[in-house]
Amino acid sequence: MDAIYVYLKDYVKLPQNYQGWQKIEAGCFRTRWNFPGCYGAMDGKHVLIQAPPNCGSEFFNFNGTNSVVLMAVVDHDYCFRYVNIGADGRNSDSGIFRNSALYSDLENNMLPTGGFLVGDNAFALKTYLLKPYSGSNLTRVQKMFNYRLSRARRIVENAFGILKSRFRIFQKPIPTDDNTTDKIIRASCALHNWLRLTSPSCYFPKDCVGVEDIVEETWRQELIATLPSITDHTTNNSPRIARNLRDKYAEYFSEAGAVVWPDTMIS
Repeated sequence: MDAIYVYLKDYVKLPQNYQGWQKIEAGCFRTRWNFPGCYGAMDGKHVLIQAPPNCGSEFFNFNGTNSVVLMAVVDHDYCFRYVNIGADGRNSDSGIFRNSALYSDLENNMLPTGGFLVGDNAFALKTYLLKPYSGSNLTRVQKMFNYRLSRARRIVENAFGILKSRFRIFQKPIPTDDNTTDKIIRASCALHNWLRLTSPSCYFPKDCVGVEDIVEETWRQELIATLPSITDHTTNNSPRIARNLRDKYAEYFSEAGAVVWPDTMIS
């Protein structure tokens, strides 16, 4: 596992310059998913493991299973650009993120001006990390924003689904020690990127992901069982400036940046 990752580690990295970030934003996030300004989608998944001896409840998660957390940022081409591996399953996604090097980099303006990642409600709302509006009494403008964001964010779900379907070790609890498990996950993410970029037609047939994000493919339903998402551990006390930024994007998506979709898609 070490040799695989050492050889392929350059396939798992964030852009090092403005041009690299722009390639991501101008790719599917702007043109296919209709979410300009987005530089990646972030999510966390539990990877099931067999509990190490004498670990107690260290890896015990809310689903009643043992796991480590894989938190990742995925680009427009379904490639893992950043992975954080090994946090025990009882940790929240937002807590893992706050303790990561990525969090520090984002706080220090890593992204191009005005750029952001998209995530779900497991994360806190930030100017550099947009998430959906929550609640049951949303306006049509807010629902449209949520729909647009869900389409952009689905790319990370697809990447996890492909990883799980191609690397069968993720379809049942991994029976190794935690250090080896981390190496397996890291090497698998690197291999995923390498295969995606060097052998796309073999590794990644065109019909392996849905055209529309609302469709629940079989692999995605299986993914929920074997790589469950992190639960929402955040609060509504997001900074006002981040809420205002999200509101501005919501207005833009309903006015100048509007795209026509059937009302059934945003109800």
